[in-house]
Amino acid sequence: MEQKKEPALNQQSNSTDAPPAKPQKPPKIEEKPFEEFINEHLLPSIENELKKKSCPANSLVFRKGERPVTGGECWLIHCEFPTGRKFYLTFSSNSIKSLKNISLAESSSEPSCLESFLIDEKKITLQLLTSRLMQRLNAQKWFGNN
Repeated sequence: MEQKKEPALNQQSNSTDAPPAKPQKPPKIEEKPFEEFINEHLLPSIENELKKKSCPANSLVFRKGERPVTGGECWLIHCEFPTGRKFYLTFSSNSIKSLKNISLAESSSEPSCLESFLIDEKKITLQLLTSRLMQRLNAQKWFGNN
């Protein structure tokens, strides 16, 4: 009697093809290098929000400089309005997760108080930075009566 050969059930392929690599997701905006994030995303976002509030800035500058009120070198965003009001948003190092402070000044005066900014937040995002800054300026009634 002739026996039939059964096909092997679990034959492994001799192919060397690896599964296709998953395409890498682009980094989140907040994971970009600090200066790139500030210049390409945060400053335009702030500028856009200020225009929406009909309060465009005369100048909106990002630089390394002297921290207002307490001194010491830091990264800062300095904004000045046509009314002479100004604010400084400071970062203690070149990371959006670093300690942040805000300082405000009315027309023809210098800031006299340095306040902590976003100290309890675990995740810092572009939207969070922008919205909380606008909330803080609105609390000063810089966008008119609330």
